[in-house]
Amino acid sequence: MTGFAESVQELLRAEAPIAFAQFADELDAGFIELALRETGAASVRRRKIPAELVVWLVIAMAMFRDRSIQEVVNHLGLVLPKKGNGTAGGHVVPSAVPQARTRVGAAPIELIFMSTAEHWALPAAREATWRGLSLFGVDGTVLRVPDTEENRSAFGLPGSGRGQAGYPQVRIVTLMALRSHLMAAAAIGPCRGKQTGELSLARELWSQVPENSLTVLDKLFLSHADLYEVVCGGSSAPNGNRHWLVRAKSNTKWTTVQRFGSGDALVQIKPTPQARKANPDLPETLVVRAVKYQIKGFRPQWLLTSLVDAETYPANEIAGLYHERWELEVGYDEVKTHMLEREEALRSKTAEGTRQEVWGVLLAYNLIRRKILHVARSFGLQPNRISFRHSLQLIRVFCLVEAWTSAPGNLPRRLEGLCDMLSELLVLPPRRTERRYKRHVKIKMSGYKRNRGTTT
Repeated sequence: MTGFAESVQELLRAEAPIAFAQFADELDAGFIELALRETGAASVRRRKIPAELVVWLVIAMAMFRDRSIQEVVNHLGLVLPKKGNGTAGGHVVPSAVPQARTRVGAAPIELIFMSTAEHWALPAAREATWRGLSLFGVDGTVLRVPDTEENRSAFGLPGSGRGQAGYPQVRIVTLMALRSHLMAAAAIGPCRGKQTGELSLARELWSQVPENSLTVLDKLFLSHADLYEVVCGGSSAPNGNRHWLVRAKSNTKWTTVQRFGSGDALVQIKPTPQARKANPDLPETLVVRAVKYQIKGFRPQWLLTSLVDAETYPANEIAGLYHERWELEVGYDEVKTHMLEREEALRSKTAEGTRQEVWGVLLAYNLIRRKILHVARSFGLQPNRISFRHSLQLIRVFCLVEAWTSAPGNLPRRLEGLCDMLSELLVLPPRRTERRYKRHVKIKMSGYKRNRGTTT
């Protein structure tokens, strides 16, 4: 790419801004144009920051959390040059940036994320299956947002053990392909009010669980109606070979139907009257499988799953699969600790801007994870063997330095060098299959009594 187009029409046919050339094949201008047009956010006249570049700005805000938005705009070329000037660059007044973001809104970024997530995460999950099933996880997290009246009204101040929280928070629940860390779908909402918990948001995702899959869940999601929805995939009856795996609660009761072996049985669970009333389509009893496992030094636990065929799905492998659920927690850590630099809150002071920023964070994360997946494929590695933190750092350096100091003709070679560095310098050891240290609070961090890691 030799420079920015001199009109919006030419820009639409161009590749990504030069600093983001490494992502141009994944998120080209045509894709962005389609999303903007479908949501009514496309620029209809020449602007200093047209809608197409606002999309890249929102992505850059997530990738460069340590830099001001104005610096991101001016340095990364996210502004059209003056008419008649063929070189990249230019500056805008600070007030133009929030105005441009407001014109675009959150809907186009959400549509781009949802569309690309489906095309990226599902094929990646099919590349690393377990006994023919793609592995997914669903879980939630929260992000703080600036304490403005609009954000308070839209997202709420959650309660806490010490009273009301200091900042409003936005809740995010995602469906992740566990072995590639690519987000396949997401739902966002407030943290306070009716129907705002993780389980309520997760209900927006059950219809997006793909066929021939196993979704691994925490015990919070042990709900008869919701587990039945996972299997049904949004329809009224089971279809599509969808399965789930969840940890049982301490008070979960069942009746044993058939024993497959020690700690492995077919059981019946009766839905509660409340669950039956809320969902009349639920069967009278749920026939599931209970698998017992124990980590040395800890109490035994039970897993419940819709994988009732003991020969096709061995119990010891099922127990090992449950711990892959932590890949989703690792993904959230990559977003909050490394991408967002552990900042107290996001940047947007309006509710619409916050939603736009959250979708931009998820889209940026997927772009980085997509890059890591390509590198892992080319070198025969599992994606979780490539360090996300160091990959992000190299990508940041490329955006800020390499793309601007290299001649356009040298960019392909520079990109190949980036891939080589990602694979050769940043290979992590394989995941440990057993915990080496007990999980417990080592220092007192709250008003709760200290947990010294004792076991009973």
